[in-house]
Amino acid sequence: MKISLNDIALHVTLAGAGPPLLLLHGFTGNGQTWQPLVPALAARHAMVMVDLIGHGASDAPADPARYAIEQCVVDLLALLDHFGIERVDLCGYSMGGRIGLLLAAGAPERVGRQILIGASPGLADPAERAARLASDEALAERIEREGLAWFVDYWAAQPLFASQQRLPEQVRAAQRAQRLAGSAHGYANALRGMSVGRQPSLWAALPAIVTPTLLITGALDEKFCAIAARMAALMPHAQHVIVPNAGHAAHLEQPEEVARLIGNFLAGS
Repeated sequence: MKISLNDIALHVTLAGAGPPLLLLHGFTGNGQTWQPLVPALAARHAMVMVDLIGHGASDAPADPARYAIEQCVVDLLALLDHFGIERVDLCGYSMGGRIGLLLAAGAPERVGRQILIGASPGLADPAERAARLASDEALAERIEREGLAWFVDYWAAQPLFASQQRLPEQVRAAQRAQRLAGSAHGYANALRGMSVGRQPSLWAALPAIVTPTLLITGALDEKFCAIAARMAALMPHAQHVIVPNAGHAAHLEQPEEVARLIGNFLAGS
């Protein structure tokens, strides 16, 4: 279904019954990203799987400023209001994890528990932020120049996703189809607006984020394992779990184990 709010329409997929669980995909994903987890989680949770702005079947406006990560949080709060959800558990992967963390930091009364998969609080160093912003702008321009099919293949070949080459062909084909369901200008503008170089760093805010948090990383994703370990040391109610035989997208590479971890965490065990 499509929900109109704040001058755009977001596509949302609902599944299951129980306390609400908001699921936020990563860059180039959409709500279908979470389908491998639905069988294990839908029996106890009302899953709200949203296509973020510029992704999937959601609107992809022309103005890059409309994609600002802070505005994404405003949109998600409006979405919760639309469904009458006062308090939600959330699960975010990579870019979706950054958005979820910003939501929990800015509106802690709206978030019960949060799961962050392969996510970070941003970049604390201004020089690193500037370099990343320039890099993302250059890639955004190339996406617009080269087109969607080129970008989908380019993105899948990133070293961050190397471990996914071990996945069955049908899984990789499904992920490619999900990415192709987006648009070149939607991805380009999402890169510009939600760049980790543009978002505010939350490193200094982590000690004040008291939301119970589960940090999940794949054992093969050394960079984000290190980031999650630092986060867990700073956050008063966070735990870090490393999933064996998985890289950055642990929920895609080991869905049964990640679903088990999420289910147990949300149950308070």
